Amino acid sequence: MAETAARTKRTKLVKGPGLLLVWLYGVMSVGAVSRSVYQILTDFGSAPLAHVLSAVAAVVYAFITYTLVRGGETARKAALVCCAAELAGVLIVGTWTVLEPSAFPDSTVWSSYGKGYIFIPVLLPVTGMLWLRRSRAS
Repeated sequence: MAETAARTKRTKLVKGPGLLLVWLYGVMSVGAVSRSVYQILTDFGSAPLAHVLSAVAAVVYAFITYTLVRGGETARKAALVCCAAELAGVLIVGTWTVLEPSAFPDSTVWSSYGKGYIFIPVLLPVTGMLWLRRSRAS
């Protein structure tokens, strides 16, 4: 009985909107990992900062996906912190790429607030934080 309650509490993050978040973060993880690996292996020297930032975005997306799937209160808190850090990264990198485009000869996942990804990188952490705050244990 206690195991069932723990399992229900643990999977609470992937019900309803949480399932969509897991799917979106999973897709973004695959996209960011693919992009960063390709850029780092084929053209790292042309824009190392942009390529490293894409790799950082990939790690953040993958970690948030993992914590959402894992579930539980500790994972929820970790995902909430990562979503806040992701939003800060998107806003900082997005603003930097708009104000000083020459610093980024190649774009990153977070360039221009995620314009190359239909602005999902700026919308996803906000949505994630709202869901994670709403789904906290009572």
